[in-house]
Amino acid sequence: MKKNDVILIAVLLVAAVLTAVGMRIWQMNNTKDAAKVVVTIDGRVYGTYPLSEDRTEKIELPDGSYNILTISDGYADVTEASCPDQICVKHNHIKYSKESIVCLPNKVVVTVEGGEDNEIDGSTF
Repeated sequence: MKKNDVILIAVLLVAAVLTAVGMRIWQMNNTKDAAKVVVTIDGRVYGTYPLSEDRTEKIELPDGSYNILTISDGYADVTEASCPDQICVKHNHIKYSKESIVCLPNKVVVTVEGGEDNEIDGSTF
């Protein structure tokens, strides 16, 4: 190989690395702001809340039952519920796109949309 070939290869490698790093930084900055928590009750949208804003919402149902949704530090969590089994309260907090917390007795589903993707395909506890 000639000297010019080595220079060309080095320039192309540096350009590729800088492009990949730039795209990753852009993706991280733009997906954090777009992440939102969507709460549905019996298939109907109850509310949409930004994942970047800390807040506590009481999700009240017509029959008097409730769930309390807490969004803090970029995570969403059901911290209290009137259902008897409390599975939704025991569920881990969520932050990645397409993750959800479900309360079957109250028919409440909390889902993250538009956030960053989880790099793990699946996990068990």
